[in-house]
Amino acid sequence: MESNFALELSQIDLGIIVIYFFVVLAIGLRMSRGQESGEDLFLAGRNLGWISIGFSLFASNISSTTLIGLVGAAYTGGLYVSNYEWMATVVLVFFVFYYVPIFIRSRITTIPEFLERRFGPASRKYFSGLTIITSVMVDTAGSLYAGAIVLNIFFPQLDLFFTCIVLAVVAGLYTAAGGLAAVVYTDVIQAVVLLLGSTLLTYNVFAHEAINFSWETIQAGLGGDYDAMFSVVNPTHHPLNDPNLPWLGTLVGVPILGFYFWVTNQYIAQRVLGAKDEDNARWGALLGGLLKLPVIFIMVLPGVLAKLIFPDLTNGDQVFPTLVTQLLPVGVIGLVLAGLVAAIMSSIDSTLNSASALVTLDFVKPAKPDLTDKQVAMVGRITMGVIMVVAALWAPQIANFQGLFAYLQEMLAYLVPPVAVLFLLGVFRPGGSGHTALATLIGGHIASVLTFALQKAGVLPDLHFTIVAGILFVVSGLIYMATLSWGDAKPEEEVRDLMVTAGSSPAQPGWKSYKRQSAVLMVLTAMLVIVFW
Repeated sequence: MESNFALELSQIDLGIIVIYFFVVLAIGLRMSRGQESGEDLFLAGRNLGWISIGFSLFASNISSTTLIGLVGAAYTGGLYVSNYEWMATVVLVFFVFYYVPIFIRSRITTIPEFLERRFGPASRKYFSGLTIITSVMVDTAGSLYAGAIVLNIFFPQLDLFFTCIVLAVVAGLYTAAGGLAAVVYTDVIQAVVLLLGSTLLTYNVFAHEAINFSWETIQAGLGGDYDAMFSVVNPTHHPLNDPNLPWLGTLVGVPILGFYFWVTNQYIAQRVLGAKDEDNARWGALLGGLLKLPVIFIMVLPGVLAKLIFPDLTNGDQVFPTLVTQLLPVGVIGLVLAGLVAAIMSSIDSTLNSASALVTLDFVKPAKPDLTDKQVAMVGRITMGVIMVVAALWAPQIANFQGLFAYLQEMLAYLVPPVAVLFLLGVFRPGGSGHTALATLIGGHIASVLTFALQKAGVLPDLHFTIVAGILFVVSGLIYMATLSWGDAKPEEEVRDLMVTAGSSPAQPGWKSYKRQSAVLMVLTAMLVIVFW
């Protein structure tokens, strides 16, 4: 079934989208007041509260491709795709217990800075440089390209290059003006719009005459596919190379990828680094974890149920546009499309700000330590402008290299394991020098590139990338342990505050206790997994 998704927008729908654009831009520009230093620009003056942190974490994670991809993957394979969502909650609880106190106590400004303090400057430069390249060429440009493609699904008359430019300029303006504060506070609005729009869409899916709020109808409609479609960890899937997500990959690879994304990824962790104190950092991360749990109901489940309403769709990317255009009334379409725009803008502004922070704070500032706070902020804004231009110019070219771009996205699973090893063993195990860190990064990435190339050449079996991530994690861990004696490790007193053995601050009493909140969150997650096992 081929569908034309071009919309004849009503004046109400168009008005909602236009108003949304102007509100986000106005808030971002309003936040530019008082953004005078690098800390203001990149860490919001370390004054973020837990609510803004939590909603921003959620909004930055849900991109336009995530929204459409979740619905489409659920349509073709079932609830398995939600494993990335509930696993994020588990990782965030782990983050709250062990990494938040270290990051806040050490007052680092970028995640790579942690590696310098723990091991030495070489590992910081290596990891930061790698992150900058992927942030600009894959994350920022990819978000621009994907956003333009998604909007083009609804509005075929839009020019790809022009759309990339407009998205880059709008996101770039309020990000460069207001910095992380603008990103976070616009993310709060974007998260609310995204949640509300997705909830309204879910309601209309259940209300459709093909379902009519009847679980018996759903079971009957899916027939023999019901058990597989409604299982998050389906043991009937092949454990090693299931094309969707092997159950072994869920247990082995997804936690590693989740750890990298939520703990060591600058554009995510930057919000936590900007918290006003340790409590707000912890509460914000836990709120972000809580917001991830409803995703299975309001973004994944509608994709499964769409199979009963539109059974003949041949492309997963058609599912979300079809649901929007066919099921939603005037006004609500505008709200959902505003949510889609919100997801696009949130991804772009986050990657733009984080990439600029890494360039400015990990390379420019160390090379020119005499820069004043105002000069650092100016360098940061100029860097954002340069990144915005480069990403906007590169984004349309991705259309000519879609196979290569898909490989680059998949390569993230190959690049993650050595980084995860450094941040895990570096925090939990004493010892290890700058030579150890560099050997782990370089050796692990050599193993990753060789594995990737040999798989594509057919020499090694074509395992699912989540399984490969687990294998490479073990390889990188062995390299770390084998090189522990290389070079001189930093004195224990110098790295004590960067280790979990340093202890953590006492928890607040009652329901303000992050330990009690974490326990509730883990119970909710366990219940979700058990119900849909």
